[in-house]
Amino acid sequence: MAMNFNIDDSSHHNQDQSKKRKFEDVDDSSLDSPLSTMKPRRYQIEVLEVARQRNTIAVLDTGSGKTLIAVMLLKEVGQAIKASGVKRLIVFMAPTVHLVNQQFKNIKHLTDFQVEEYYGAKGVDSWNLKTWEKEISNNDVLVMTPQVLLNALRKAFIRIEMIRLIIIDECHRAIGNHPYTQIMKEFYHQVDEKPKIFAMTASPVGKKGVTSATDCEDHISELESILDSRRYTVEDRTEIDRCIPSAKESCIYYDQARFSALSLKPKIEAVWFKIDALLSENHSNYKDVDNKFKTMSQRMSNELAKIIHCIEDLGILCAYEAVKICHENFSKIEGECEIYQKAYLQCATIFEELIEIIKESLHLADKKILGDDFEYSKAEELGFISSKLLELIKLFESFGESSRVLCLIFVDRIITAKVIERFAKKVPQISHLTVSYLTGSTTSVDALAPKRQKEILDCFHSGKVNLLFTTDVLEEGIHVPNCSCVIRFDLPKTVRSYVQSRGRSRQVNSQYVLMLERGNLTQRNQLFDIIRSERFMNDASIKRDHESSFRALKMEKTDAYYVESTGASVTLDSSATLIIQYCGKLPRDKYSCAKPIYEFLPVEGGYKCTLILPHNAAIQAVTGPPGKDIRMARCLACFEACKKLHQMGALNDHLVPFAEDPSDDNIVKNIDMSSGAGTTKRKELHGMANIRALSGAWGDKLDRAKFHAYKFEFTCNIVSEIYAGFVLLIESELDEDVGNVEIDLYLVSKIVKASVSSCGQVDLDAEQMMKGKCFHELFFNGLFGRLIFRSKSTGGKSEFLLQKDTKSLWSPKHLYLLLPLEKLNATCRESLQINWFGINSCTAAVEFLRRKFSLGTEDCDDNGTITTPHRTRSSEMDFEEANKIHFANCVVDPNNIKDTIVLAIHTGKIYCILEIDSNLSAESPFDGNNEKSKECMTFSDYYTKRYGITLRHPEQALLRLKQSHNPHNLLFNFHEGDALDKSSQIGPATSKMPAHVHIPPELLCIVNVKRDVWKSMYLLPSLMHRIESLMLSSQLREEIDGQTSKSNIPSSLILEALTTLRCNENFSMERLELLGDSVLKYVVGCHLFLKYPEKHEGQLSARRSWSICNSTLHKLGTDRKLQGCIRDSAFEPRRWVAPGQHSIHTVHCGCGLETPEVPLDGKFHTEDPKVVVGKFCDRGHRWMCSKTISDCAEALIGAYYVGGGLFASLNVMKWLGFDAELEPSLVDKAITAASLHTSVPRESIASLEKKIRYEFSVKGLLLEAITHLSDKELGTGCYERLEFLGDSVLDLLITWHLYQSHIDVDPGVLTDLRSASVNNDNFAQVAVRHNLHQHLRHSSGLLMSQISEYVKVNSGSDPKSLPSNRAPKALGDLVESIAGAILIDSKLSLDKVWKAFYPLLSPIVTPDKLELPPFRELNELCDSLGYFVKVKENCEKKGSTTHVEVSVQLPNTLLAKEATGANKKTAKGEAAFHLLKELEKRGISHGSFMSKGKRDTPDHIHGSFMSKGKRDNPDHINDSLTKKPRLDETNLTAINISINMKKGGPRTTLFEVCKKLQWPVPSFDSTEYKDRSLFKSCEALEGSQGHNCFVSKITLCIPNYGNIECKGEVRCDKKSSFDSAAVEMLLELQRLGKVLVDPPPS
Repeated sequence: MAMNFNIDDSSHHNQDQSKKRKFEDVDDSSLDSPLSTMKPRRYQIEVLEVARQRNTIAVLDTGSGKTLIAVMLLKEVGQAIKASGVKRLIVFMAPTVHLVNQQFKNIKHLTDFQVEEYYGAKGVDSWNLKTWEKEISNNDVLVMTPQVLLNALRKAFIRIEMIRLIIIDECHRAIGNHPYTQIMKEFYHQVDEKPKIFAMTASPVGKKGVTSATDCEDHISELESILDSRRYTVEDRTEIDRCIPSAKESCIYYDQARFSALSLKPKIEAVWFKIDALLSENHSNYKDVDNKFKTMSQRMSNELAKIIHCIEDLGILCAYEAVKICHENFSKIEGECEIYQKAYLQCATIFEELIEIIKESLHLADKKILGDDFEYSKAEELGFISSKLLELIKLFESFGESSRVLCLIFVDRIITAKVIERFAKKVPQISHLTVSYLTGSTTSVDALAPKRQKEILDCFHSGKVNLLFTTDVLEEGIHVPNCSCVIRFDLPKTVRSYVQSRGRSRQVNSQYVLMLERGNLTQRNQLFDIIRSERFMNDASIKRDHESSFRALKMEKTDAYYVESTGASVTLDSSATLIIQYCGKLPRDKYSCAKPIYEFLPVEGGYKCTLILPHNAAIQAVTGPPGKDIRMARCLACFEACKKLHQMGALNDHLVPFAEDPSDDNIVKNIDMSSGAGTTKRKELHGMANIRALSGAWGDKLDRAKFHAYKFEFTCNIVSEIYAGFVLLIESELDEDVGNVEIDLYLVSKIVKASVSSCGQVDLDAEQMMKGKCFHELFFNGLFGRLIFRSKSTGGKSEFLLQKDTKSLWSPKHLYLLLPLEKLNATCRESLQINWFGINSCTAAVEFLRRKFSLGTEDCDDNGTITTPHRTRSSEMDFEEANKIHFANCVVDPNNIKDTIVLAIHTGKIYCILEIDSNLSAESPFDGNNEKSKECMTFSDYYTKRYGITLRHPEQALLRLKQSHNPHNLLFNFHEGDALDKSSQIGPATSKMPAHVHIPPELLCIVNVKRDVWKSMYLLPSLMHRIESLMLSSQLREEIDGQTSKSNIPSSLILEALTTLRCNENFSMERLELLGDSVLKYVVGCHLFLKYPEKHEGQLSARRSWSICNSTLHKLGTDRKLQGCIRDSAFEPRRWVAPGQHSIHTVHCGCGLETPEVPLDGKFHTEDPKVVVGKFCDRGHRWMCSKTISDCAEALIGAYYVGGGLFASLNVMKWLGFDAELEPSLVDKAITAASLHTSVPRESIASLEKKIRYEFSVKGLLLEAITHLSDKELGTGCYERLEFLGDSVLDLLITWHLYQSHIDVDPGVLTDLRSASVNNDNFAQVAVRHNLHQHLRHSSGLLMSQISEYVKVNSGSDPKSLPSNRAPKALGDLVESIAGAILIDSKLSLDKVWKAFYPLLSPIVTPDKLELPPFRELNELCDSLGYFVKVKENCEKKGSTTHVEVSVQLPNTLLAKEATGANKKTAKGEAAFHLLKELEKRGISHGSFMSKGKRDTPDHIHGSFMSKGKRDNPDHINDSLTKKPRLDETNLTAINISINMKKGGPRTTLFEVCKKLQWPVPSFDSTEYKDRSLFKSCEALEGSQGHNCFVSKITLCIPNYGNIECKGEVRCDKKSSFDSAAVEMLLELQRLGKVLVDPPPS
């Protein structure tokens, strides 16, 4: 039939027509007019009025605006809900995801309500009650598929009473067991308070075979009954016919298929018999392989049917495309057993054979096939294309050259859509039209993914796709206003399909084309029946006597099981689905099947069904009551199983499988964790714990007081260095391991060993206590503080700190004395002799200064500061004093003053006398004269001008004094690498200026204390810091012990657990944390295993993960105030304050808290990366990473395990809040349960016991340990629970072994050792090495094949040389489960497990044999060399594998390797492995640069870059470039950058440029100049102090181009000189066109 089409562009409609259609179907998501501005049509208002009064089924044409009516009703109901103040929902249901998305957009656009959409792909099936409650609370309208609502109602996440209005789109689907029907029957009709219903359809009759008016009436009446609604349509169609365009219907006729095409069928079927015979011959001893062959056979049958269909319906050319598609679907198979792989490849070969057969039939050598002069008529005669397809192509040609045509072509099969789409793309006559196809989300291999479906539909909406082949997925609801033609390539089968597909033609003058075979009476009758049915349906829809035809559906209460507490329910119909969901949630591997098995037994009146569940299910088998048929028997068995599973707790009260909350467990009680707790990202403000042992009550005592005395003795490794002893007098008695310790203190080029020992008790009277306090106040303030200061209150005059009452310097919380001891001889070394002579001298010096400052004048008599001998004295006395030195407080012999301590009366500073400098006096030029100042003053002038002091003895020789200095952190040896100076030096090699000064003696007050005391004072801050830390550790130990007997855990071990890496100590919590993690995992895992014998491995793992996760540990740690005990910053000696000392290095508190303790409040949490961690204020508040608290809790457990074994670690876990006892009675129960297992031949068991060198007392445990989940034998559990236990046992034992064996390795290396030892691959090798795999009981052919292949490969080569040779997980699980079995059999004896497993695991990896994962190895190697590793992942997955490319840019070569793997991690590992091999060939490997045992992070990472030492000539400083390269013409694509000119910013910018372009990291060469006079004109040095300056040179290698060198400007420090060089390099790169700097640096 010839047809002429007039396809106009929608923009060319005449004006009258556009006025008529001012309100098109609001399904269009492009509507941009708010609802308030849209005027509904009269018939829409008419339907709305009816819908207000009663539940309504609106029967209106497609495109007539049914959605607008729904939205108007929805808006009215929504406003009424808001006015009532009671939360109620509006639910809009649509049957497909496409429609849900479309209607969601419409409602969101047309209303002000909060709207959300819900469908399976959003993961709603896994949502819990809290998630649904949040959605309900946040939204007014829920748009969803009916299955989502049905599931939510069944689980009682939503109750039907919560819904005020339900809108049902495409309601004709409410037949049979459709979710629409189930929602109405199970919930709507069962409640008294029913929601309002508004249903919409264009075709209320959806069934086949509706051939009479009575049939239509019955069907519509049934729909009304189910939906509790009455039909309504508009009788007066005048407005509808005027406003809604209707498509012009026509038919195209085609001839029957040619015989030449059909003659190909026998050839194809003959080839097919081969594969059928092949698959039928393949039998295996394993059911899983047989099932795979059955599935493959069925799939091949389906593929044959597709090909035959294409031959019959479309012709040989399309059949050729179909075979190619089938061949593509059989892509490379991975991870299957050998016999299956072979059959799979044979199937692929069959398709290749078919391709050749069809090629032969097509004569594809003829290049004219599908060419420009291809004759379609001739091709149709040859059978190359069918007459049907020929007519379709002619129809497309009739569209003309317009590229704006939008045409939908409906087909029955996906394969039809795919092959015609491919064919049409090759037809040159319609090449101007874009072709695509769309399918639903089915399980077919030919179906499209949801994301791709949406992309194609969007392209069709926008006109990018002209011809869209589709299945019935687009028949309903989808709105494309410009669709100009709909073609039914395959006839509709129902009146619904006919009406709905016709309704997709939305453009004016659009066409609806039906394709019919000439002479085919069946097709003609089918079409006539559909047209007749439509007329009956329309007549029935407008029937006015609704009251007489409407019959209320009397719904009986469905057979259901209800949970009283929640209202959740399961019915006979839904029980089988729930059982499948339950089994799907059970843990399993790819070798086992989680599907339920049904066994049927014929009985009188029907069948009985026994439901068999997997091994790890809560119940193994359930037999249901008899049913009338197999389906009913299955439902009854599943229904019984659902009830039992809920009663046993396997289904929760919402009938959700395993949705139990692990926090309900009583291992950890009352945990309410906040978000982000225990993470490194979150930082928290915490205080510091008060050390109770430092407190004292003796400060106000007027009489005697008793002290515990602890002697400090200092021994230097340089014998000539002498340090005075000290004694610590403290009111509290210290624990033995705190008061008797030895500590190494690291000074420059020497080490001092401090020995602390208890000396019993000491009595001090009030005067001695007063003098001791005076010593503290003078020395600690004089050395580490400030004795004399200028006060604002006195107009800037100098004040003496100790002038008035010093009570404010002493606190009861921090009260002890550190007093010097006399030098001891050998006879009295054991006694304690305090240096009271020196202390008394201090007291006298303080009194002297008090008198001086109380007079307030410098010109006074004996009671003043400086006196001059009276001239009336005799000449003899004058001569005698002339040989002595006049100090401020006395006159002394010059021979007795060396190494004496003096106090400057004008500054309050303490010095040590080195010598008398007879060459200098107060009349000599002052040594601090400014070089720039022309004025030259004497010492006398300086003191007069600076302090207003007139010297009385200016002629006296000056004293050379050693200055006091700030205390240093002596707890860590910072001086080991001092000799390695990376920068070269230019200029005279001057040593560091000595800290010596010259002062007139008359300004100094003699203190009769020698230099050895002064030297020891500088050791005290570090020593006391360590002792205070040990006190805190001892205090924590006391809290943990509680009322129990005192534990013997060393306080030093607890201190290690409290110390982070940030402290820069010789120890940290890292090693103990690693061990504690394993101990915690073992104890909690063992407890759960014993306590919950009915729970499977998945549930146990979930509970354990929750119990030991960082957030749980954080909560427990903070509850125990562990955060206050943590040492999280390096010791700052300047911030250390002794009792009686006034701190001058204060850090004011900015958090607004007045108390030392910080409350656990969210306002003291932050994720701001700028917040500095570890620094504490004067109140002890400091920011801390949240994870640090979790790590500390684990480290404490580890410390107690090291110090006291498992029993001690259980105590600290109990103190933290873990209720995880290992009860012997539960072990006995587990042994008893295992003894009931059926046994295997004793020979097999005995053989295995011999291999593992352990004989089981309960053989059933070993039997369970070797039984895989796939084993079908009932009565024997699988090994999963024992594997869960064994995993933690081996983890602990191996970690403990490594901890003890490698005490000096870095914690990071220890972690790597554990990772290399405790993993599935390592355990699998153990199983193969000792032939344990031979005893694994299973029923999986795939597992058997993979084990055999793994054993074969491993026996012939080093397994580490084959990264892709992944071990079957079952092998590693087998080893772990045997360990778990031995643990239970030995009644939790870890020693017996280790005795059995140490020989099996040996040799255990050591640092020198440690092999890192390939990708990490590559990263660290390239890091050390300054190369960047780039990973590129292919966008599309090929089959089940991921394709990855890993590349490394060397100076002149780009190395890249591609690899595939099951996931990105595996693929990266394999590519990295091959890259490492390639680098090794080039002589680049870890062994070439560093040892494998110690891989330190290089200094150049992220902006520090590599630096190297090199001498340079100052004459070349001004050369900005040592090489002037020419512009690189090969790559002119510049990247935009901006330079941060803050310190470090230019280096960071350059680093990021190199990383982005994959250039090697640049290297720096800095040159140090000792003489700044070389750079007098440099502005950068003005205002800076010091003599040194630096110039840096940078070298950058651009691959395949060469090296560029730039010099920066001179700077006063090395890092600033690096930045200057980096700026020069960036500017040079801009000149070369590599970067664009914006804005340019000033």
